[in-house]
Amino acid sequence: MASRKETTNNSSPPHRNYEQVVNDITERYPQLSDRFQQVARFITQNPNAVALESINAIAARCELHPSTLVRFAQHFGYSGFKQMQSVFQTRLATTAPGYNERIVALENDLQKNEKQGSLGFLQNLVVRDIATLQGMLEGIAASDLDSSAQLLSRAETIFIAGQLRSEPVAILLRYLLTMLNRKVILLDTPGGLAPHMAMNMTQRDVLVAVSFRHYAQEVVNISEIAEQKGVPTIAITDSVLSPLARNASVLFTIPEEEYSFSRSLAAPVCLVQCMALALAAELHPEEEQPRIETLTERTQRSAAK
Repeated sequence: MASRKETTNNSSPPHRNYEQVVNDITERYPQLSDRFQQVARFITQNPNAVALESINAIAARCELHPSTLVRFAQHFGYSGFKQMQSVFQTRLATTAPGYNERIVALENDLQKNEKQGSLGFLQNLVVRDIATLQGMLEGIAASDLDSSAQLLSRAETIFIAGQLRSEPVAILLRYLLTMLNRKVILLDTPGGLAPHMAMNMTQRDVLVAVSFRHYAQEVVNISEIAEQKGVPTIAITDSVLSPLARNASVLFTIPEEEYSFSRSLAAPVCLVQCMALALAAELHPEEEQPRIETLTERTQRSAAK
């Protein structure tokens, strides 16, 4: 079956820039059909691929027919997918290389030492981690780190929700914040009490919610409880289309191209370590270089008294 032909249209695109496209998609995302939501997730997390690849290649990666992409673009006021693609191409001309381009460059650098078997798996994961970490470094705003530190420093109690693959990130953050003498409650799952524990949150507290596709439903529910109770939320997720993004006071997005078992936690772990250091700097502005005391150091200091 041939893909739907696009009509030529010399009129201006309905959005002036990429940011307007993403904002419009985000606002209308809940009302989109399942297939359109599938397209929306891909194009908002892979803008460089949208700019560089053909409609057939993009459709294949979305596991949809090219005509679905055409209809998606027309749904947002474009004559066809090519006109929407031109907005992404304009963005690419003025930004740094993206995830796919970083991977290609890194893989080319490592080609001469390419490994096979288990060591090859490790090399592949490391290459993707480096690309994701570089992308996070460029995508995280200093103002958001400062805002998260202020929320964490003012909160009476810090509630943390993270399950499934995100649970190690939540546990690490609990440890770091505890070492900074903050009152922390990890909303974990045993007994199914996490949402009931979340009902104790007040506007004087803060919630840190961590979840990536496919989003843990209990973490989503807890973030909705926080919204209902007026509790500020710091969300760590993968997209502005995430259910955690809607109500976030501070939003950190760490997009990745793939959603597979091998998805690494290197970037979110790095982020929560930085959040803790930013909090340490907020709590102790007199210190030139903020640091977080380890449990061993604390034990030794207590024993010396």
